[in-house]
Order: sequence, then C-alpha cells, then structure tokens
Amino acid sequence: MVRKLTTVFFVLNPGATLNKLPNLPRLQLLSSKNTRLPMKLPLYQIDSFTSELFCGNPAAVCPLPSWLPDAKLQQIAAENNLSETAFFVPEESPMTLRWFTPKAEVDLCGHATLAAAYVYFNFLYPTKADVLFNSASGELTVRNNGELLTLDFPSQPAVPWSPDMDLACALGAEPLEVLRTEAYSLMRFENEAEVRSLQPDFSLLANLDNIGCIVTAPGDSCDFVSRFFAPRVGIDEDPVTGSAHCTLVPYWEAQLGKSKLFARQVSARGGELYCESHGERVLISGSAVLYLEGSLTI
Repeated sequence: MVRKLTTVFFVLNPGATLNKLPNLPRLQLLSSKNTRLPMKLPLYQIDSFTSELFCGNPAAVCPLPSWLPDAKLQQIAAENNLSETAFFVPEESPMTLRWFTPKAEVDLCGHATLAAAYVYFNFLYPTKADVLFNSASGELTVRNNGELLTLDFPSQPAVPWSPDMDLACALGAEPLEVLRTEAYSLMRFENEAEVRSLQPDFSLLANLDNIGCIVTAPGDSCDFVSRFFAPRVGIDEDPVTGSAHCTLVPYWEAQLGKSKLFARQVSARGGELYCESHGERVLISGSAVLYLEGSLTI
C-alpha cells in the first residue's frame, strides 16, 4: 500500500491561536518504530591548573546518566576536539572516571581529573570535601582544599632509555638525559630557555614508542619547568599535563633533594602545579576555572 503524505503550510494572522484553526490532516511517520528522541547531556569546559580564564589546560567534562558505548564516547571526544574529555556516571558506585583524547582512550589524565572534580564539587555535590574515582590507573582521590584541588596519583618513576631515533632532529635539540616509563618518555635539558625554545618535528616525534614525550629542565623562578608532546594520540602539545608530573616529581625529587616542588608547564597557555612526593603516591594541586556550561545533543 502506498501512503500519500500531505504537507500543509499556513500563516497565522495576528491574534490567531492554534485552537481557532480548522482541522488539519495528521501526518503519520512511516517508520516511527525506528525513530529515537535525541539525548541531551550536560557538558562543562574547565580550564585546569590555572586561576585565570584562557590559561591552563581546557578539558571537557560530561557526566552521564549511564555509560554509553565506547564508540559514542570517542565520537563525543573527537567532536569536542580538546586534548581530553572526561566521562563519569555520578550515580555509579564505585564511580569510574574515563578519559578520551580526540583519537583514543588513555589510562591516566591529570588536568581532566581536576576538571571532573571541579564539576563534582561545584555542580553536583557542593558539600563534599573529597571524591574517589576508579580508573584504569587504580583509585584516584581528589580533595577540595578551597582554592586548590589536590590529586592523589600514583608515582611513576622513569628509567634510563636509549630510543632508536635521532632525538635532536625530532625535538630540535639534544637532551642531556633520556628516560622513560611505560607510557611516557622524559628528556632532560640544560635550562628553562632551552625547553621554551624547542620546536619539535611532530611527524618524527609521533614515531616514539610511547604515548607522549616530556621535556624538562630546572626553572628560573620555580623548581622545574616542562612541556609535553603527544602527536601519537592527536595532541601536538598539551598545555598542562598533570599525569606527566607522576614522573617529573620523583625525578626532580632525586635531583633537588626535596619532596615539595613548585612546577610550571611553559606551553603557550601555561600552568602552575604544586607537587609533593609521598613515596608511591604523588600529590598534585592546582586551581581550575569554569569556561563553559551547557549541554550536548546526541
């Protein structure tokens, strides 16, 4: 049977209301059983590791009513096109936190955890003093200390490494020391000015056999500075990388002989991190500010 669909156009005169109109043909959907109402989800964008808007590292945070398929989470992260999008289900117990770059899911992310905690404390549970997330890297606690949020992350010390790559060509300068963890490589340079001036060849750097590359040196007005490059997962340079400090803190603790360290990430946006080594754990504190509050429709 062929169904004929009628399209009706009309103009409302001033003062007219719909209940005064004549009866109009009702349209029927041919495949109503296949239609789906769009879903609206809350979306926040937070600048992490800064007290100033348009600085630090922006992360998207998307609290969910329940978990979506992984492919959908990846599509949302790609559409957001930020270095990380954090997802969690507030009503879940225990509560799992996951992070996606525009290209891939990652096992640990500091600035997006800080952003997720900011949303948790400021929009969902304002009376709470701490939050516990489960993650691919184990349990992660964030404490609300007022102006600062403190991440309790695993320490991830690096070991010496000799990569099969011309690092001077890839980074634009020869590092003094090269180390790595399972996820990151760490390159030590002479001073802050050298780190700031690096101009990597990202196409070459993407061939490193790990997620990202940390470059670091003693700081001029802080204990150490760093930058972070991760072209392999779609991030040429990350503005501020909390997870990198799981490796930077034990390294600079050994170099400087102190467990409390003030760090700056010297990207174009910049960020500040207050760090403390506690053996197998690292405390990383920073500020965060709200840039965007809205919703997405999928």
